[in-house]
Amino acid sequence: MTPVTEQPPARTRVDQQPTIADTIDLVKAYAEQETVGPIKGAGRWIGLGLAGALTLGIGLSVVLLGLLRLIQTEWTRSSTGDLSWVSYAIVLVVCVGLIALAVSRINKASLNKEPPERTR
Repeated sequence: MTPVTEQPPARTRVDQQPTIADTIDLVKAYAEQETVGPIKGAGRWIGLGLAGALTLGIGLSVVLLGLLRLIQTEWTRSSTGDLSWVSYAIVLVVCVGLIALAVSRINKASLNKEPPERTR
């Protein structure tokens, strides 16, 4: 005859209830997931946007200055006399056109779009 070994009693639902500490840890983890993660993502988005804006601004300033010097050098009537303002007006119109083009290319729907889920 084999001895009968007693099995430990099955865990009841009362034994499996979460404690207050478990609940607090769960709430902390959820708050971190919902606040810190999106803030980090927004920080990267803003940082890249600022870097791109600064680079584009410096580059376009150099190009517009070059255009102004080109007009003043090649069109002699625009650099002297009563028409000296024309070269500045031409560069201003080009600048306003570039700004309008840049603003029109902003995709407003993508600003509120949720980023795709990343797997870890």
